[in-house]
Amino acid sequence: MKNTLSLNRNTLFKRLYYRGKTFKTPFFTLYYMNTKASKNRIGFTVSKKIGKAVARNRARRLMYESFRLYEQQINNGYYMVLVARSEILNTDFANIKKAMENTLKKSGLLSEADL
Repeated sequence: MKNTLSLNRNTLFKRLYYRGKTFKTPFFTLYYMNTKASKNRIGFTVSKKIGKAVARNRARRLMYESFRLYEQQINNGYYMVLVARSEILNTDFANIKKAMENTLKKSGLLSEADL
């Protein structure tokens, strides 16, 4: 991902959980917060409640790929965390991609020039 860096500090994850805005879908939950940084940062989380390692990695890959498709259209200066929910494993990629698009539009993260 060119415009997005990894969010890898536990304190940043916690700050997003408590101070960030939230959008929920049946497949994932998006936490985001506006910062004045020049690049975005994103983290992906999958709980052990989702399943064993293979299931968790698949859920992470599905979220990563659906985000990657819209990455170029997202405004700069946001920290984001995507948390997988259990329904992500029971659906196909098209539904996850559609949910990602709708969530990014509703949250105002997509730049309006690309809509």
